[in-house]
Amino acid sequence: MLLPNDILLTGKVAIVTGAALGIGAATAAALARFGADVAMCDRDAANLEATRAAVEASGRVAIAGVFDVRDGTSVTDFVASVVQRFGRVDVLVNNAGGGFRADLMDVTEKGMDALMRENFSSVVGLIRACVPHMGEGASIVNLTSIEAHRAAPGYAVYAAMKAGVANLTKSLALELGPRRIRVNCVAPDVIPTPGIGLDIPVRTPLTRAGKADDVAAAVIFLASEMAAFITGSTIHVDGGNLAASGWRRTPDGYET
Repeated sequence: MLLPNDILLTGKVAIVTGAALGIGAATAAALARFGADVAMCDRDAANLEATRAAVEASGRVAIAGVFDVRDGTSVTDFVASVVQRFGRVDVLVNNAGGGFRADLMDVTEKGMDALMRENFSSVVGLIRACVPHMGEGASIVNLTSIEAHRAAPGYAVYAAMKAGVANLTKSLALELGPRRIRVNCVAPDVIPTPGIGLDIPVRTPLTRAGKADDVAAAVIFLASEMAAFITGSTIHVDGGNLAASGWRRTPDGYET
């Protein structure tokens, strides 16, 4: 029987990457409000400290690590410190990522390597580090993007890596299914945040821009017992933009 408490994460141990600002910060704070202790990491020490304070304000334990998720040694050491403190990992939220606008022919080898490591390789590294310490009922949530599901001129490598994470998620859902570890994605469209700008114009069928808390809500759901039979799936938090497929609302209705 479904109960209201099934959404709670009381006593769970969560890891959130890219937690200093925006979606990562909102997710870490929400996980704490719903009862989880939260280990978080980012390169931005000052803003990560603010997220730590938000977690602790909810009465939960917070661990903060300042490092780049592309550094495999730092990732391994961080996860080891979390396991040493809590003994396990129940929820992993792979949020860290990023990109820059450039036509594919203008992306340097160094730039391409950075995009691949930040948006794909780091996700693999975190999963490989955490899974040995996850038990039945654990949840992995990978943040992808609407760009994983449509063309993205100017962001081709970024979009390809996000599509790779979406496919990785499906494969891991099958590989980890016997261990009852669930693996899912959340795919936002552009969410105005301090990191990318709060005044970015975003048009959606819902006639409003998304908020970081909208994405955090999907993560909470997937991390909870409410989603106990959901794995290998993607929740699109985009106000209907993927469904719209190029259609836009006008005063008289819709037009392409």
